[in-house]
Amino acid sequence: MYRRRKPVWGARPGQRWDFYGITGGGGASDACAFGCGTVFKITPGGVLTTLYSFCSLGPPCTDGEGPIAGLVQATDGDFYGTTYGYSSCCGTVFRITPGGTLTTLHTFSGGDDGASPWAGLVQTANGDLYGTTSLGGNDGGTIFRITPEGALTTPYLFDYGYQPYAGLVQAANGDLYGTTSLGGAKGGGTVFEISPSGTLTWLYSFCNRSPCPDGSQPDAGLVQATDGNLYGTTELGGSDNSGTIFRITPSGTLTTLLSFDKRDGQTPLAPLVQATNGDLYGTVPYGGSYAACYYGCGTVFRLPVGLGPFVEPQPASGKVGAVVEILGTDLTGATRVTFNGTPAVIESSSSSASAITTTVPAGATSGKVQVTTPSGTLSSNVAFRVLP
Repeated sequence: MYRRRKPVWGARPGQRWDFYGITGGGGASDACAFGCGTVFKITPGGVLTTLYSFCSLGPPCTDGEGPIAGLVQATDGDFYGTTYGYSSCCGTVFRITPGGTLTTLHTFSGGDDGASPWAGLVQTANGDLYGTTSLGGNDGGTIFRITPEGALTTPYLFDYGYQPYAGLVQAANGDLYGTTSLGGAKGGGTVFEISPSGTLTWLYSFCNRSPCPDGSQPDAGLVQATDGNLYGTTELGGSDNSGTIFRITPSGTLTTLLSFDKRDGQTPLAPLVQATNGDLYGTVPYGGSYAACYYGCGTVFRLPVGLGPFVEPQPASGKVGAVVEILGTDLTGATRVTFNGTPAVIESSSSSASAITTTVPAGATSGKVQVTTPSGTLSSNVAFRVLP
C-alpha cells in the first residue's frame, strides 16, 4: 500500500521555515535490502540535508528501520516519529532534534505494547503523544500514549475493529478519533472515538462485502474541518467499489459525500486536507482519464463542501515572541492580527496573498487567531496554544 508521507516544517527564532520529512528506504546503512530510511531537511530553495540514517548502529537496528509515517513537531521544538521495523520485528518511537540528534524512546515488543506502527503521532493538549500500531496487543493493533520522555502505555488493544493503519486526530472536544481498516459489526472497518483517559466508543462500522454504498476499509485517517465534523475516505465500496469520501459527526452520523467511479479516481489511501479556502483536497493512486497505467495513473482532486475560508497558524503553538506564519487564501492588504483578542504586529510591510508573518504578542492567551483583511475578518481553524 502507498501511504502519504507528509513533510512538516519548523524554524528556530531568526530562521526561515525549512521542511522536514522521512524516506522509507535509502540512507547510509546497508543493513536493509533497499536501505533503512532517513530523516531529511530541505530548505525552500531546495538545499537538502540528510539528518539521520536509520540502522546506523548496524544490525539488529536498535535505532529503528523503515519510517513509513511522517514527523510531528512537538511543542518542545523537536520532531517525533515512528519506524515500522521491517526485519527487526516491531518498530520504534523516536525523537530527533532539528540538528539531527536521534533518541529512541520506545522499542515495541509485539506484546501488549503493540507492533509495527504504520502511522505517525499526534501531540494532544496535555503534551503527550498518541499513536497506533497495526499489529500486537490482541493481534489487532493498539492505541498507545507516550510522553516526550518515553514512558509508554496502551489505553486500548484492538480486537473488535482491528488493524488501524492511520493515526489519530484530536478534535475540538478533546477526544481522539481514528479508523480501523477491518473489523467492526460488518467487517469492513470502523470509525472510533477514544477519550484521553482510554474510554473507546465505536461510532460507525463499514461493510466488507460488495455492494457497500457507504464504503469499505477506511485505511486513511480523519480530518476535522471547520464545521466541527470529521471527513475521511474508504479504500473500497461506494457505487463503483472504487472508494468513497464521507463526513461523520463527532457523535457518529455518517454521510457519503462522493463515490469514486475510476474516471475521477480509485482507491483513496491518503487522508484529506482542508485548504484555507474551505475546500477538501486529496489524492488517489489509481484511476483518472490518463490510460498509460494499467489501473490508471491517479488523480489530485478538490471537493467543495460548502465551508468558508479561514486562516491557519503554523505552528499551532508557541511562546510569547515566537515567530508564527499565518496561512490563508487571500491575505493581501491584511491590517490586523490578533491572538485571542490580543493585537500582534504584522512583520512584513505588506502581506502576501497566501501568508503573513507575525510573533506571539505579550499578554496573549490561548484561543483563535484572527486576521482582518479588506474583505472581512478570518478566524483560525484551530485554537492557538500559548506555551508557558
